Amino acid sequence: MATEDALARARAAGLDLIEVSPTAQPPVCRIADYGRLKYEQSKKDKDARKKQKNWELKEVKLRPKIETHDYETKARMAERLLMDGGKVKVTIMFRGREITYASFGRRLLDRMAADMTPIATVEREPKLEGKNMFMILAPRPVPTGPPKFSSVREHKAEAKGASSDATVKEPTSA
Repeated sequence: MATEDALARARAAGLDLIEVSPTAQPPVCRIADYGRLKYEQSKKDKDARKKQKNWELKEVKLRPKIETHDYETKARMAERLLMDGGKVKVTIMFRGREITYASFGRRLLDRMAADMTPIATVEREPKLEGKNMFMILAPRPVPTGPPKFSSVREHKAEAKGASSDATVKEPTSA
């Protein structure tokens, strides 16, 4: 249809002539209300943004000579961040001559990756940049098992809470 004819039909109907596919031969147009089309498109865009997942990158810093309890605390923090849906950057900071023992840092990052395997995947392998070595962990869409550190402590607290409830006695009336 000729452009002038299409414009005349659109004006007669009180609507707009909207170009749908300008690259097609011949170009494809549609007769519709342009304001309504813009409104519907903005609603679709808003819904798409709402459903989009925003990844936050949080950082957990370690030292190469970290003690077991401190490591578990940091691992628990990393688990919590991963369970919340964010990515975690695990960084090992070397000071002074510690950099000559980068293998300790690599081993520590490998241990962290192994401990986080049920809930996370390694997105970026351990890499040494300057005096820091880091890797990035991303949460799994579907965890393959329970978290290693968080669940142990929570189960102990629940068990302790259940046993203390059982020992509470109600006062008797005389």
